Amino acid sequence: MIKKLFALAVITLSMALGHVYAQDLMDMLGDDKPKTEFAYATFKTTRIVNGQSIENPANGVLLFMISHHFAALNSGAYNLFGLDGPAAIRLGLDYGVNDFLSVGIGRSSWEKTFDASFKAKILRQSSGEHNMPVSVSWYASVVLRSQDWPAPERKNYFSSRLAYTNQILIARKFSNSLSLQLTPTFIHKNFVPTAVAQNDIFAVGIGGRYKLTQRLSLNAEYFYLLPGNTADNYENSFSIGIDIETGGHVFQLHFTNSQPMFDRAFITETTGKWTNGDIFFGFNISRVFTIKKPKGFKS
Repeated sequence: MIKKLFALAVITLSMALGHVYAQDLMDMLGDDKPKTEFAYATFKTTRIVNGQSIENPANGVLLFMISHHFAALNSGAYNLFGLDGPAAIRLGLDYGVNDFLSVGIGRSSWEKTFDASFKAKILRQSSGEHNMPVSVSWYASVVLRSQDWPAPERKNYFSSRLAYTNQILIARKFSNSLSLQLTPTFIHKNFVPTAVAQNDIFAVGIGGRYKLTQRLSLNAEYFYLLPGNTADNYENSFSIGIDIETGGHVFQLHFTNSQPMFDRAFITETTGKWTNGDIFFGFNISRVFTIKKPKGFKS
């Protein structure tokens, strides 16, 4: 009788353990929800060509960018098709404050302009448990024109040197090869040269990147000025070029009808026409430096 009870207990215990194991296995399978996967490297650096891309420097990373535009190609052979100048140059620093916010400063030779900016991520493209079809960021900048006033004898105000840009960056990485971005833009100028000129200007930018090889891509962007006095007197900015990635550097070589490289100038004050040969060859060179080591990073 005791042996029968013992055998029954062993069988019961085995069945119970088997049930628990099977339940744990089912629970694990049931909890295996699709993970959220975020899109990364929609663009290779913080600019598509002249305009901002959806990308930020990583948390704790400082990005140093040198931007240079030579003179126009139609300046002729005597001027070595623009390579003899006069050129425009911008030096910029962007720092990733955290995973969602970066701040930047820059100095351009064009009108001796200083700029300061921030870029904040609002949405990130993702798939899986949480599906988000696009990435969205808010970019804002202020520029200060420090060039001497053309008429110093009259009363000039410091506020007249300032202009502001606000952009919503909406991007989607369609595949490993193709990324596109839409950039609604609002620019306010405190000072304009004539009474009929616009203080408030709206534009829409569109840009894209097509990956040709693992380290080479074709980039292009176009900014359309909405109808108004500015659109009547200036040209829409169009730029095309290639990105070459080499480890910590990204080289961007491009052709554009805009010689300046900060938002207010290249979006709203482009005078070059592609059809007239007013094309500027230029480049951006960016280098990243890790200022703050990520958590868990070991030397």
